[in-house]
Amino acid sequence: MKTRILLVEDDARLADLTAEYLRKNDFDVSIEPHGSRAETRILDERPDLVILDVMLPGKDGFEVCRAVRAQYAGVILMLTARDEDFDQILGLELGADDYIAKPVQPRLLLARIKALLRRSPVTPGSSAGDGSDAGEPVELTFGRFRISQATRSTSLGDDRIDLTTAEFDLLWLLARHAGSILSRDDLLQELRGIGFDGLDRSIDARISRLRRKLGDDPENPTRIKTVRGKGYLFSKHDWQ
Repeated sequence: MKTRILLVEDDARLADLTAEYLRKNDFDVSIEPHGSRAETRILDERPDLVILDVMLPGKDGFEVCRAVRAQYAGVILMLTARDEDFDQILGLELGADDYIAKPVQPRLLLARIKALLRRSPVTPGSSAGDGSDAGEPVELTFGRFRISQATRSTSLGDDRIDLTTAEFDLLWLLARHAGSILSRDDLLQELRGIGFDGLDRSIDARISRLRRKLGDDPENPTRIKTVRGKGYLFSKHDWQ
């Protein structure tokens, strides 16, 4: 069964070229040019992945992402033609799984899509596996906190914590290395296969979002700690 992609892009020529390229690579692609209709289509059609442009008529990509994120568990990849970090950070804060700058290089877009889908909890037409390599833990517990790679679920006490694909992957990576400092370069290499260029704020944005969801104090975090000049550390304690 082919992976279903909804491409939300109002530039008709770009949308057609992108869709044609992805279809040649065995994806089932639908196009939606209008932001106001995108929200309904995402929630009704439940595609495996949404490619969501920021600049759209009706509703912009940020509004669409905000509106669907709580009800849509699939992957959201945002496109932005702007160079400002604000766009990228805002998209991630609203729950996008990743972003890519326009103009989009087709091979880079394809690689990014494949990487995101590999981390997605369910592959098209199949049930979720345990997502782990032989010898790797499939579940970790720290006090009242529990994270399961097998079911890709997270809870704190009796409360389930809803995470995007990218948020879960980052949290699992941190928890798997609990008590150790992971640099931004470590995290980006593991999660996206790229090094830290000194400018990428995607990890910082996701850490901020995770802290809110985990009830961590943003001014003095104790569960996911910032180690100045070095990176982030997931605490083995402070989960009571």
